[in-house]
Amino acid sequence: MRKGLSFRVKFISTFVLICLIAFLLFFANRIASEYVILILNLIAINIIFSTSLTLINGITGIFSLGHAGFIAIGAYVSTLLTLPVEQKEMTFLIKPLIYPLNQIQISFLPATIIAGLVAAGFGYVVAAPSLRLIGDYLAIATLGLGETIRIVANNAWSITNGALGLKAIPPYTNIYWSWGWAFITVLIIASLVNSSYGRALKAIREDPIAAKAMGINVFSHQVMSFVLGSFFAGVGGSLWAHLITTIDPKSFTFTKTFEILIMAVLGGLGSISGAIIGAAVYTVGLEFLRFLESPFKIGPILFPGIPGMRMVVLSALLIILMLFWQRGIMGREELSWEKFYGIFRCFRRGGKS
Repeated sequence: MRKGLSFRVKFISTFVLICLIAFLLFFANRIASEYVILILNLIAINIIFSTSLTLINGITGIFSLGHAGFIAIGAYVSTLLTLPVEQKEMTFLIKPLIYPLNQIQISFLPATIIAGLVAAGFGYVVAAPSLRLIGDYLAIATLGLGETIRIVANNAWSITNGALGLKAIPPYTNIYWSWGWAFITVLIIASLVNSSYGRALKAIREDPIAAKAMGINVFSHQVMSFVLGSFFAGVGGSLWAHLITTIDPKSFTFTKTFEILIMAVLGGLGSISGAIIGAAVYTVGLEFLRFLESPFKIGPILFPGIPGMRMVVLSALLIILMLFWQRGIMGREELSWEKFYGIFRCFRRGGKS
């Protein structure tokens, strides 16, 4: 009977992979164009969004549609903490910003952590009553609460500047911040999923009644999962706001949650590896198809650009994928060093033969 890989081999392989990714990101940050760097940052931020939603929807089985609301909380909280006082005075023209936010300016790291904690706090407030519902009722409740957050942001002029939004946000997000937080997100959520808590969450996903009969506190585990996912959604919102440098309530409609759900389902709902792959494929694919929105030629034929065509094409491709590959790219499977070395051995044997 063949034994699995030792911990030492896995640790060295993981360390080498992390060093290789870090080197490639450092190299890209030095020589790549601003557009490529923007795409790399978006991939990392979308990994945070997709992984945090996978924890809630795919691992725990909570059908939540309010992720955009927690992203909005993280974006607004961190922005209000990092904007210079002078910029706040120029931005809040209709109604002045409330005290003490009008006098506060802190650095990016604590602002991002606070944004995540505030989003987690709201996640707990939302989870406590909502998780007593099941199925479609839970989805409708979380969708309504996400929309409520957006509507409050649209009308709270003395906090969010209403429909005008916040402009001239300091562009603190870079490759190191975005990919550093993406690594932390994946590390923490993957560690949780592989622990006894993770096995309990999967049991709840499969059958809450049976899990409760086995002594698992279903409600507390669901709340923990929802709060942790909300925290990382808030962190991702902070990174996204300081990358785009302008936010308003229209940035956090249900469409935002739908995009993140596409990433999770594309990669495989219930797989952390799938969430990473789905986020990368969706982000790159969305940018690759941008040429469809401007005039382009195929041979002698000139095609006029159609605004929004890339979303139509991408949606059609996703529909085809779901028809023939219903569980997504990874399903509920995870990438592992055992599988990688197994494939490598197969190639070596094939070469020898």
